[in-house]
Amino acid sequence: MARYDYDDYGWRPYVTRAERRRQALRTQKALRKSGKAVSPIEIVGRRIATTFWGGAWCDNLERYSDFANRLPRGRTYVRNGSVIDLQIAAGQVTALVSGSDVYSVMVTVAKVPASRWKTICRHCAGGIDSLVELLQGRLSTAVMEHLCKQGTGLFPTPHEIEFTCSCPDWASMCKHVSAVLYGVGARLDHQPALLFRLRQVDEQDLLARAGTDVPLSKMRPASSKILADEDVAGVFGVELARAAPIQALRRSRAPKTTQAAKSSDQIGRKSGPAGAKSSVSPTPAEPPKRSKPSATAAGRRRVTPTAKMSAAARNAVSERMKRYWQERRRQIGSSGKS
Repeated sequence: MARYDYDDYGWRPYVTRAERRRQALRTQKALRKSGKAVSPIEIVGRRIATTFWGGAWCDNLERYSDFANRLPRGRTYVRNGSVIDLQIAAGQVTALVSGSDVYSVMVTVAKVPASRWKTICRHCAGGIDSLVELLQGRLSTAVMEHLCKQGTGLFPTPHEIEFTCSCPDWASMCKHVSAVLYGVGARLDHQPALLFRLRQVDEQDLLARAGTDVPLSKMRPASSKILADEDVAGVFGVELARAAPIQALRRSRAPKTTQAAKSSDQIGRKSGPAGAKSSVSPTPAEPPKRSKPSATAAGRRRVTPTAKMSAAARNAVSERMKRYWQERRRQIGSSGKS
């Protein structure tokens, strides 16, 4: 079979895997010498990704038939160390891949739509307890389904990915782009937070919204789980006085009619007919003195020192409080899952 001339058809001569590897190492050395921070993809063994987020990214790529015919060559390239440098930023991945030459690859990933991200956060509310649990992928099955669901989850669809490569291959996705996409999965093994940066969302939203959509329970706790006043007083070492009833408080604040006011009123009634001047001028009544309500009548709490509880009694009260709040958290968690 005749070989095509490179100058006429634009095909580069075949380069063995060993030569590509040597070329990648030379390029890395030159870039580091020039002061550029290089971040190559290095695969140990056959598996490209070994953790939850890296494996989920690779599984997402392989679910789409749009990429099926180009992905196998990309797996070979990323395994033999052809991805010289890979950088992940907000909505963009840039890389250098060693092939017949060193090619520049750029992959643009669309931002997660706000409505989709809001739906993901709502479905995951109450199911993620900590950021460490999220990044390590230690999630419940329901949360994993919402995050990884095809088309509505966190991973991009083929329509949300655009890519370019400087190689002469005219295919929509060349093997260099495929290697970079698998390289992203390998990078997520060690830096899973880069996925949220790439999709331009804040992973803290999954924690901030946890429990906000859970309705409050209308059921009151059992009487055995409610701390009595004497238990609270024993724990904190104070005595709590009950507030006075509102009726007693109003009576204590009502102004009282003084004796001088009554005398003045009687003198006015004993005076002559209407229009006649009285020879006795009434003594002006003194303004009533308003009594100051006591602290108890004003509804204040009287705090007085009291004897401290024994260590055994204090521990018993603490255990009751702990069991109460554990039961409350369990009720809220079960309401969110239902």
